[in-house]
Amino acid sequence: MKLTYKSTFVAACIGYICQALVINFAPLLFYTFENVYGISLKQIALLVTINFFVQLLVDAVAVKFSNKIGLKKGAVVTHILCAAGIAGLSIFPKIFPSPYTGLMVATVIAAIGGGLTEVLISPVVEALPMKRKSAVMSYLHSFYSWGQVIVVLFTTLYFKLFGSANWEYLPLLWAIVPFFNIFFFAAVPVKSLPHDENFMVKSLFNDKLFLAFVILMLGAGAAEMTMSQWASYFAEAGLKVSNTLGNLLGPCLFAVLMGLARIIYGTYSSKINMSKALGVSTILCILCYVTAAISKNPVISLIGCAVCGFSVGIMWPGVLSMSAEIFSGAGSALFALLALAGDIGCSLGPWLLGEISDFMINSYQKSNILQSLGFGQLELGIKSGLLFTTVFPITMLVIITSLKKMLTKK
Repeated sequence: MKLTYKSTFVAACIGYICQALVINFAPLLFYTFENVYGISLKQIALLVTINFFVQLLVDAVAVKFSNKIGLKKGAVVTHILCAAGIAGLSIFPKIFPSPYTGLMVATVIAAIGGGLTEVLISPVVEALPMKRKSAVMSYLHSFYSWGQVIVVLFTTLYFKLFGSANWEYLPLLWAIVPFFNIFFFAAVPVKSLPHDENFMVKSLFNDKLFLAFVILMLGAGAAEMTMSQWASYFAEAGLKVSNTLGNLLGPCLFAVLMGLARIIYGTYSSKINMSKALGVSTILCILCYVTAAISKNPVISLIGCAVCGFSVGIMWPGVLSMSAEIFSGAGSALFALLALAGDIGCSLGPWLLGEISDFMINSYQKSNILQSLGFGQLELGIKSGLLFTTVFPITMLVIITSLKKMLTKK
């Protein structure tokens, strides 16, 4: 079979499914890790933080070398690391001095692969000889969402059939996906992304419009990943729903609606004003966070979590597409810089939620006022964290309202 650039796009889409694995699989095991290994909520939050902190370090290094890294070789290495890290969630806790150390090492390896995915896979698609690049980019990123759906559904089904006691076999099964893509990416044709050799990356930081996009990417990463990473735990520990129902109505429906938003934008991108669409999305995102945080009805809270997926759907790919069009001379370095900003948000948002939640949980027994609110201790902690992290979409909304004037000046 002759492999064409359409095959390259398919390989890139599988790459984003692998990215969804790296980011969303481990959180589905948080409750299991807590019970099996006796890991605290704060240690769980640290795993999330380390995941994205390592990814942003990879992004930072890639800013300097991204235009020199071979996209095909880089993509192959990316999938080797993803496969090793995901399988390591099962293997490493048994071979390291402590299970938590093993989980941390596996997280770091997978995170390096995840960081390289964002830096290298989007430029691979941007370089393809295809029309309507913003639509293609939105379709590409929708596969992150579909990957998240597949991860949640298959993991939930696995636990339903085999029980959480047999969780250790699951990472080994999931590692097959990036392992396959190692060989697929090695076989497909890959073009280099054109860039201006004389373009000075540091000049971007003197441009207020670029800094606005950096803040938007940070907010997009935080708004998306905070809800996505904590939805399963929020449903089980905070709202007291079953693992199956919590996963299906929380992270699974979140991902379905996020993917749907990206497909809708990809289909109608020529008729949609991205600045206005981002404004509407951020308002909806704020409403979803507030709903999940203040509602005493578990179903309504879960609906808030799920609809949040639709609200954040176009944020990441939309900002990338707008930036690539405006700063075309930056090449792959632009994607590395924006991925760095996005991953800072992906790390900062879940970490802040964990810290705020932990603080409120510890304060609960000491405060009659907190106890009088009618929420359980864990529920109040997570809901407080969700309410606090609305600062990210609110900041995005402020930036977006001034974006039109900045684009006019540009």
